[in-house]
Order: sequence, then C-alpha cells, then structure tokens
Amino acid sequence: MGLLLTVYGASAWAAVDFNQQVRPIIESRCIGCHGADRALGGLRLDSATATAKAIRVGDPDASPLIRSVSLAPSARGAMPPGGPALSAAQVAVLRQWITEGAVWPTGLTLATARQSAKDDLALVEKLRAKILANSPEKSAGDMKAYEKPIPGSTVNYQMVPIPGGMFTMGSPESERGRKKDEGPQHPVTVEPFWMEKFEVTWDEYRLFMFSERDPATQGANPDVDAVSRPTRPYVEMSFGMGINGYPAISMTQHAANKYAQWLSAKTGHFYRLPTEAEWEHACRAGSTTSYSFGDNPAALGEYAWFASNSEEKYQKVGLKKPNAFGLYDMHGNVAEWTLDQYDPSFYAKPEAAGTGPLNRPTKPYPHAARGGGWSDDPAQLRCAARVGSDASWKMQDPQLPKSIWYLTDAQFLGFRLVRPLKVPSAAEMFKLWNSGTERD
Repeated sequence: MGLLLTVYGASAWAAVDFNQQVRPIIESRCIGCHGADRALGGLRLDSATATAKAIRVGDPDASPLIRSVSLAPSARGAMPPGGPALSAAQVAVLRQWITEGAVWPTGLTLATARQSAKDDLALVEKLRAKILANSPEKSAGDMKAYEKPIPGSTVNYQMVPIPGGMFTMGSPESERGRKKDEGPQHPVTVEPFWMEKFEVTWDEYRLFMFSERDPATQGANPDVDAVSRPTRPYVEMSFGMGINGYPAISMTQHAANKYAQWLSAKTGHFYRLPTEAEWEHACRAGSTTSYSFGDNPAALGEYAWFASNSEEKYQKVGLKKPNAFGLYDMHGNVAEWTLDQYDPSFYAKPEAAGTGPLNRPTKPYPHAARGGGWSDDPAQLRCAARVGSDASWKMQDPQLPKSIWYLTDAQFLGFRLVRPLKVPSAAEMFKLWNSGTERD
C-alpha cells in the first residue's frame, strides 16, 4: 500500500521510488559495512539477492533490516552500530518499500560512494574524449552561433558565442534598487563561451525528464544511460502555464546539472550551468547600466516579462527584444540557475575577483539564481540582482526524504546552459555536474 499524500488539496497514492528514496539510505548508511568488500556479520545489502537475509518481502516487522535500524544506537544488533540512527522518515521509507514488495532494479548492484564516484569519473573520462574530438574550435575567432537538434528528437536548441574579457561585476551604491549583496563592485575576467539563446524550454527538458531506457538500445550510448534522470513528478510541473515553447521551471540546481550532463552525453559537446560571473557578463552584454538596455525601467516591457505585464504566468521564450549579445529573456520570464553557492558577502572576498571566479557549493542552500522572473518587480530584474535558494522552495513537496529533482514552490525558476571554449579536465567536469549538495 502506498503512502497517502495530499498535494494542492488532492489525494494521491505514491509508491516509493527505489533510486531516489531507498538507494540513498542504503548507500550512505549501510553499504560501508554491508557491501561486497566487507559484508560484516555475513550480511550484504548491495543487491536484490544479497538482501534476502535482511528483508521479508511484504512484512517490514519481520524484516531484520527494520528491526536493526529501529534499535537504539547503543543496543546490540543496532544498525548502523554506534549511530547516528536513521531518522523516522528514513525508517518509514524502508518500511513502505518492503511493504510494497521491496522491488529492486534488475541487475543493480550498489557500491560505496567512493566506488560509485570512481566508476562515474571513468565514464566522464570516456565522454571527455568524445567531446574533445567534437570540439574543433581553438580560439574565440572560431566560435560561431549554431542550432542543433537534440539527437533522437526533432527539438532544436541554439547557442550564441559570448566574447570573453574583463567587466565590472556588481552594482554601484547609487544604483536604484541596489541591495548590499551586489557589492563591492570588482573586476572579473571571463573566458569565451557559448550561451543558450533562450531559456531551456519544456520541449527540451521533458526529453530528459521522461526519456525511458529502451532495452533494445541499452548500452548503445553508456554515457547517456549512466546519467541520473528525474523521478516522475507528482504534480503537473507547468502548473497550467504552458508547455510547448515555454520555459521549463521548478527544477533543483542538481536537476539542471544532470540535464547538462545528459545533453553533453547526447550531443558530444560539454555543457554546464553558467557561473554567476558568466551570467552577469552575458546579461550586461557590454553595458554598465542597471539593465542591458540602460537605467530606465520604463523600457523594461520591451525586453522582459515581469509583474506588470506577465499576466501572472511565464510566457513563451523569445518574444521580447534580445540584448546586444543576441540573448533573449535575460531579464525576467524565469529566474535562472547558476553554478555558485549564494553568499551575500562573497564579493568582498579576494577569490571573487580575477579570472573565472566560482563559489563552489558546499551545502544544499542557498544556491544563486539570476535575472528575476515573471512575478518580480523591476528591481529584481537588474543585471546585478542576486537571489539565493531556500528550503521553502520545496515546502509543499510531500516526499520523504524531499525530492532532489523538484522545487514545487519555485514556479519562477528555470535555467539556460553554457558551453565553454576550453574543455576542462574530466575531474573538473565531474565536479561541475555533481556538486554533492543535492540532498537536504
């Protein structure tokens, strides 16, 4: 029997998702002692057959696993020995999973986080070799705008070259609507990169959300097969605002990162989220004013969807004027994820200046988003305006533990990707796609 959930006033039965709910618990709390390399007490929890000693399918109360994790950490036979104990929510997930049949994905063997990272890095190294072979551009002069279909679909995406160089990041104290986290202003240099002409649309993102692994083609592209995909959403994620041609919304930064890896594996180009510095440089498009077109918000309606003209919903991408770099909707429509951990005082630190600054994420919140959205006032749409994510952005998420894929309460948030001219090392690519901070 599933767990009865109430979402926006409606009841629904939701089954436990092994990969997103059970697997993280077993890998983080059990496999270190009960994997293939140690198997303490003769007990393993790394595969479907190995769990036979620990699970009585359909009967959690008779399952040694549940009895062990329900004991006090100091008790004999407690798991994990010495604690910390699993949370009540984690135990509830395991109980529900066993009640529903303890379904285990065919052929899956779990590993420690260290082993999994090693295997994933090996796949990234193979993917990087393909990317290098598919990246003939060696200098900024080689960079051209391009439009490509996502392989296996009729959906196209477009990339625009963004010149590198130095710019002044942040806003002056005299700027109207300025907040303290936008200063002090500081010089930043960015390397050349391509940026998506439009925000990622549902047409593109749904290919990633809903693509199924076809057994007939399994193994044909292991780089794609290896990328984690979102669980199926528990509500309709456009919230009735539109799908075809409209921006995708309400995904976590982790989900945006995995989409970048998926698109890279599909296309043979390296894609990732922009840094805050890259995003602001691209938004300014050579300007030093509040907006890419000047300081007067009276002209904002020509370039952006925001609180005054959006009719309380996002709009199709590309309907307003582009900035001088040819990028659409950098102001408004939906705010956009960046790679950075949001730190209101980061600009005052030495590492904020120089070439290619990135405040790498070290915790789940807050991460930085830029550009403002359809429900925001003009001040939030300025080039220098910043916002940090918050746990309240998935407050209505009924899952236990909370989803690593969806921010149901952030219907103002989307993203677009960049492709740097210089292809980074495999280790760096892995870090950019896997921040390790996705779990609350």
